[in-house]
Amino acid sequence: MPPKSKAALVGKALFAQYSLLAYNLAEAALSLFFGNAANSIALVSFGLDSLIESASTLIVTHRLRASGKVSVQEEERRERRAFMLVGWSFILLSAYVAIESIRKLFLHEIPAPSLPGMVIAAASILVMPLLSKYRHGIGHEIGSHALVADSKQTMLCAYMSAALLAGMGANFLFGFWWADPLAGLIIAALAFLEGRKALRGETCC
Repeated sequence: MPPKSKAALVGKALFAQYSLLAYNLAEAALSLFFGNAANSIALVSFGLDSLIESASTLIVTHRLRASGKVSVQEEERRERRAFMLVGWSFILLSAYVAIESIRKLFLHEIPAPSLPGMVIAAASILVMPLLSKYRHGIGHEIGSHALVADSKQTMLCAYMSAALLAGMGANFLFGFWWADPLAGLIIAALAFLEGRKALRGETCC
């Protein structure tokens, strides 16, 4: 591939990464705000997960920017160290959300219905698959294993959004308050999977 063509594709990849980062940060802020307002462990955990995902996105973005500027060995060393931190962050989040979800179930802490939370989840279900497909294609073209792997894991974020929407929707439409902490438990399980992948050196969503 000619250097100019690859440079243009790397530019597109970086634009996609920055777009994903901006989306995740906005998603995190809104989820935490409305989650606390509604006392929804599912929405709060979704927001915290988005913050950690932002760190993962930054790692892959840095890898793209540093490509060719330092040795491959140095890039991999920095990436492994950073993903260890991200991985343990996901594991700790998983434990916190699981404990809080179980506590709310046993104590019958009823969350308020949250239409904004449902909108956030629905938007993520639409946006994440599109970003995943776009980044996957560019990653293959420029030969970036990190970007390809990261794009595949973005689909896990869409599944997490679906769990959130199902839980909040059941509470909003039918008053099934227990669906919210149940969705929290599903999110905790998915966060654990993300953490395990990061600790193994695989990219997460």
